[in-house]
Amino acid sequence: MSRVRLEGQVAVVTGAARGVGELLARKLSARGATVALVGLEPEALKEVAGRLHGEGGHWYADVTDHAAMTRVAQEVKERFGKIDLVVANAGVATGGPFADSDPDAWRRVIEVNLIGSAVTARAFLPQLAESRGYLLQIASLAALTPAPMMTAYCASKSGVEAFAHSLRAEVGHKGVRVGVGYLSWTDTDMVRGADQDEVMRELRQRLPWPSNKTYPLGPAVDRLVDGIERRSAHVYGQWWLRGMQGVRGALPGLIGTVGQREMRRFGPRLDGMRVGLVGAGGAADEQARHAP
Repeated sequence: MSRVRLEGQVAVVTGAARGVGELLARKLSARGATVALVGLEPEALKEVAGRLHGEGGHWYADVTDHAAMTRVAQEVKERFGKIDLVVANAGVATGGPFADSDPDAWRRVIEVNLIGSAVTARAFLPQLAESRGYLLQIASLAALTPAPMMTAYCASKSGVEAFAHSLRAEVGHKGVRVGVGYLSWTDTDMVRGADQDEVMRELRQRLPWPSNKTYPLGPAVDRLVDGIERRSAHVYGQWWLRGMQGVRGALPGLIGTVGQREMRRFGPRLDGMRVGLVGAGGAADEQARHAP
C-alpha cells in the first residue's frame, strides 16, 4: 500500500497529554505534521506542545462535549487551514467486578471511550471530507477478546471497533479512510494505574503468552505512525495482534471457561478493590468533571 507523506499534513490527536497520545503527537510532528493536541490537562498539553518539532497548538476540551469538539474542529481549521488526520485516542479505564463497580465510573468509561469517539468523528468529518483525510480510532486487545474484571473497557472498545467499521463503509465514497488501531497492554499511565491493584496485576500476569506482557510504548506508537502513513484499515501496535483476528470467534467461550476458574481463585481477595478510574489520566478526568 502506498504511503502518504506526513510533511505538511495537519493532524489532531485527542487524549494527547500523556501516554499513547503524547508520544504519537511528537512522532507525527517529527515526520513534518502540524499537530493539534486535545485533552483535559491544559498545563500538560502546553508542555507537550512545547516539545513538538514544528508548528502545533493545544485545545482544552472534553471529547464527550459535542459543542466543545465542534468548536475545536472549527478553530483548528481556522488556524491551520485544513485537517488531514484525526486520531481518536482519548480513553479511560476502570477495573474490578461489575457487581461491585461504581456506576458513575463505569458509565464514564463508556462515555469517554465510545461516545467521545463518536463525538470526535462527528465534529471532524466535514473537514476530513474536504481533505479526503483519515480517521484512526484507537481500540484495544479488549475489542478482540472479552475479559473478566474489565466489563466497561471491553464494552467500550468493542463498541468503537464496530463504530469505526460501520463508519468506514459510510464515508469511503467521500474519500475518507477510517482505521482501527489495536494495542495490547502497553506501558502507559493507564496500565500502570491498573497494575497498582494487586488482583488486577496478578490476573493479567496469568493470561497466556503473549497477552500477559506489558509492551514498550515506543515500538507500539511507531506501528501506529506506519499505519497512519499507509491509511490502513487495521493497525496493530504489537505484531501478534493481527493473528488474534483469525481466532477471535473462539475466544469468548475460552475466556468464559478460564475466567470462571480464575474468579473462583481470586474470589476471597475481591473485596475492597478500587472501583474508580485508574491512572493519571483517570484522575485528570475526574478532576476536570468535578472542578468548580
